[in-house]
Amino acid sequence: MSGQFMTIDNIPVEIKDEKNILELVRKAGIELPTFCFYSELSVYGACRMCMVETNRGDMESACSTPPRAGMEIYTNTPRLRKYRKNILELLLANHCRDCTTCQQSGSCKLQELAKRFGINDVRFPNTAKAEELDESSVAIVRNKSKCILCGDCVRVCEEVQNVGAIDFVGRGSKMTVTTAFDEPIAHSNCVSCGQCAAVCPTGAIVVRSNTGKLWEDLNDKSKRVVVQIAPAVRVGLSDELGEEDGRDAMGKMVAALRRMGFDKVFDTAVGADLTVVEETNEFVSKLQKNESLPLFTSCCPAWVNYVENTYPELMKNVSSCKSPMEMFAAVLKENYRNDDRKLVSVAIMPCSAKKFEANRDEFKTDGVPDVDYVVTTQEFINMVTESGISFSTLEPEALDRPFQSSSGAGVIFGVTGGVTEAVIRKVLCDQSVPALRAFAFEGVRGMEGVKEATITSLDREIKIAIVSGLKNADNIIKKIKTGEAHYDFVEVMACPGGCICGAGQPYAKAEEKAKRGARLYKADKMKSISRSDDNPLMDSLYAGILKNREHDLLHVHYGHGEK
Repeated sequence: MSGQFMTIDNIPVEIKDEKNILELVRKAGIELPTFCFYSELSVYGACRMCMVETNRGDMESACSTPPRAGMEIYTNTPRLRKYRKNILELLLANHCRDCTTCQQSGSCKLQELAKRFGINDVRFPNTAKAEELDESSVAIVRNKSKCILCGDCVRVCEEVQNVGAIDFVGRGSKMTVTTAFDEPIAHSNCVSCGQCAAVCPTGAIVVRSNTGKLWEDLNDKSKRVVVQIAPAVRVGLSDELGEEDGRDAMGKMVAALRRMGFDKVFDTAVGADLTVVEETNEFVSKLQKNESLPLFTSCCPAWVNYVENTYPELMKNVSSCKSPMEMFAAVLKENYRNDDRKLVSVAIMPCSAKKFEANRDEFKTDGVPDVDYVVTTQEFINMVTESGISFSTLEPEALDRPFQSSSGAGVIFGVTGGVTEAVIRKVLCDQSVPALRAFAFEGVRGMEGVKEATITSLDREIKIAIVSGLKNADNIIKKIKTGEAHYDFVEVMACPGGCICGAGQPYAKAEEKAKRGARLYKADKMKSISRSDDNPLMDSLYAGILKNREHDLLHVHYGHGEK
């Protein structure tokens, strides 16, 4: 045999580009248990669940040990099974055990591994303190009694998002994960992106749920409940509903929502089309005047929050356009202003920060939010389950009139690079659709955290940056400030990969992220309308509801929102 090999459970496995033993073991089809390992984060090695035993009897941490040619390891010896059970028992001895009422129940890693290793009883007394919930944020809820100190939330907040709102405090048995001075999370520099909740394995941090009161409104005949669905949601449903990750489930979602009692079901891609039209006009105007460049996109509320907290002097560069959700919400409120029933506006979003956005004073009319409820993809899954709807057997249904028309450009908003591509399609309006899509595929598509593109239009060269992950955004800003780089247009999404990987979605591994993005581009191809400004609905909106009111309804001046 050529190449280098190591032996795993008596089976030779070839070493290629694996950085650690854990990757090689998983390549061999063996699922080693972990709490603290994420390939996108630094190796922490805290939980010790991935320990393996060598042929010499040594114990090695699989996540932090590089593979070596000729090495022989075992992953399931009696010694390792006893070791892992002891770790789980000790974690459970200092852990809240209200599993049946925990929001993470059924998808909790601690629960899963306790079942896998047959932990039916814990020999040690429960020392978990009854901690007061931190419910100060409108986006997330923290419960210290469920924390196992894996550090996943700390690392994603610092390494991926560059926020550092939480960290380890104390030593030994007194160590906790908390904010500076143990302040409520809403009083910290948290931007509500929810990535801490996305990686938390035990429910110590979860996205706040808003469905309790919504059920009451759905059964109130005096109210008209309308809902908009963000593009990313349709490709984020998990196997909990019998759907393959990445499959476009929009039609089935419409059918399920009608069965729950929603009166009208719409697509937020309509709002995205409005955003493209308004943001492109704003960009072209600034470009021609050479004013406040680069123009940063404003669709992501966590990003807007980050700029407000960290670079307030750059708020003049952030587009004044509302996000697609808020633009469409303003249109819906105007459309139903004279209705005989009270309007309840709901938005199903892939994002926890949308809960924060909907609560901002800037998006309230006479003190009432334009979006009454933001429901995440995971909350929608729970509502389907609670309703007893057999989602997999539903026949797809069409969206409601009069807002049923949207473009492919509006659909791809949910993936990193999608906003930029939508704007490019409008700016390069003299190009054919195949040419535009070919350019976008070469220049702006892909899951990379930073992408760059250059187009020639309006008699000049336009430089573009596409960024996902706030640390990547911070690096771009520093380059702009030092003069190392120049851009005219910068798209920023807080979540790596864009909205398809938002904290409100079921968690996606790298290959699942790619599937979700590819499915949105496929939905774009199936649309007869490619450009936002070719959508006939835009003409009717600008001639009707929006006439002489575009600035009031579609743009915003940011002050300071409540976290």
